[in-house]
Amino acid sequence: MTDFAPTDRVLVSPRYLAGAGTDKITDVIGPLVHLFDWRAEQNPQQVRLTHPQGTAALEFTPESPDGLWWKIENVEPHWQIQISRQAPIEAVSAIAQSLPQLLGDHRHAEQISITTLSLREIAVTNRWVRAPDNSAYSSPDSHCSVHHRPRPGVGWSFEHSVYDGFDTHWSATFTDAVPAPLVAQFFSHLASSTPVERQYREIPFLSRDLSAAIITPAHSAGLGAHVHHALAQIPQPRPPAAPPRRP
Repeated sequence: MTDFAPTDRVLVSPRYLAGAGTDKITDVIGPLVHLFDWRAEQNPQQVRLTHPQGTAALEFTPESPDGLWWKIENVEPHWQIQISRQAPIEAVSAIAQSLPQLLGDHRHAEQISITTLSLREIAVTNRWVRAPDNSAYSSPDSHCSVHHRPRPGVGWSFEHSVYDGFDTHWSATFTDAVPAPLVAQFFSHLASSTPVERQYREIPFLSRDLSAAIITPAHSAGLGAHVHHALAQIPQPRPPAAPPRRP
């Protein structure tokens, strides 16, 4: 295993193990403000972005006592998304950047792709395991899961933890009226095999030594960092067993 310094830049997959990636928060907030004219209000506890017509809002509350950093809410029809602290920022920004299109603002649509896959297709593509009743999918290492719970206030929920370790916990809940493409957008950017970049210290401690976690340098000579990371995901053949000793 490679030893990394706390500030080394590394590539991490699967994404759900990588931690939040807090240095990329502007990827969530910036496009809504600069490309789609959402109004920004800020106080010491929260950043709130509001749709130009006031029909939707995104809130970032890093000091939230319950750890729910992100809330996205639509007025009519009413629906809400809540995402907690350690969820990968890439999946959060995928929702935020696609939100204007799904609310009818198609500016910059050519720059922001929205998945057309269903949750089932995303799960199959990324080898997530389906529950017998089709109500849930689990990641190949079983640390992350998505559940369909059609009850008042909840439609889909994502949950993650490594051996119940506190700093690896995160969740995302989507009420039942959330447009299906937003749920799929989150899932597709969460389950993707494409690695995400982090400082090594950002990766939750319990994730670092998992056999399922692939962590490689973000800058590699030769074929390049992403190729090096892809090669690291290929299982290495086991050496042949030694022949039994004769008595």
